[in-house]
Amino acid sequence: MNLAGKNRKTAKATRASSVADALRSSILFGELKPGTKVNLDQMRTHFGVSLSPLREAIARLVNTGLVELEDQRGYRIAPVSVENLAEVTRLTADIECLALGYAIDDAALDWESNVLGALHRLNRAAQNVTDAGLVRDREMAHAAFHSTLIAGCGMPILIEFCGTLRNLTDRYRRLYENPHSLDVAEHTAIAEAAAVNRDRKSAQNLLRTHYERTGADLAEKLAAQLQGVT
Repeated sequence: MNLAGKNRKTAKATRASSVADALRSSILFGELKPGTKVNLDQMRTHFGVSLSPLREAIARLVNTGLVELEDQRGYRIAPVSVENLAEVTRLTADIECLALGYAIDDAALDWESNVLGALHRLNRAAQNVTDAGLVRDREMAHAAFHSTLIAGCGMPILIEFCGTLRNLTDRYRRLYENPHSLDVAEHTAIAEAAAVNRDRKSAQNLLRTHYERTGADLAEKLAAQLQGVT
C-alpha cells in the first residue's frame, strides 16, 4: 500500500473512532433512546461522514452491546430490560472485583495515589452538580474513578472487558438513577480499603455491595417504568 492509501485508511479509522465515541456518549447519556432505530442517513448527515466510517463506528458499538444488528432491518439502540440489567450488574460486580483483587495484590505505589486523586476529583464533581453540563462532568469523574481503581491490575484484556461492562451498567444508571445523586461515602470506603489499607477482601466486598445496591435500586425503577408503559 502506498503512502496515499495509508493516509486514507488512517483518516477513515480516525473518523470512525470519532463517530463511535460520539455515538457511545449519546447512548450512555440517554440521548439515543433504548430500542430506537438507527437512521444511517440522518447520522451520516449529522456527523458529516460517508457511510463507510459510520458503519464501522456502529459495528464497534455492536461489539460492546450498545447497538444491535437486526437481520434485514438494520440497527437499533440496544433495548433495556430487568433481565439484562440483572446480568450486567452481576457480571460487572464479578469481573471488576476480580480486577480489583489483582490491583491490590500487584499495583505499585503510584496506583494508590492515582486512586485517591480520582476519588478527590469525583467528590469535588459530585459537590458541584447544579446543571446538566456538570452532571456530565460528574459522570466522567465517576467513570474515571472506577477505571483507575482497576488499572493497577496491569491486564489490558481484563481492563477492556471491565470498561465494556461498566458502560452497560452506566447506561442504566444514567437512565434511571437520580442524576444529582451519587453515594460519596461508598466510593470513599472502597478507595480507602483498596488503596490505603490494601485490604483485598474488604475492598472487594465493598465494591460488590456497591454494584448490587445500585443494581437493585435501578431494577426497581426500571420495573416500575416498564409496568407503567404496559
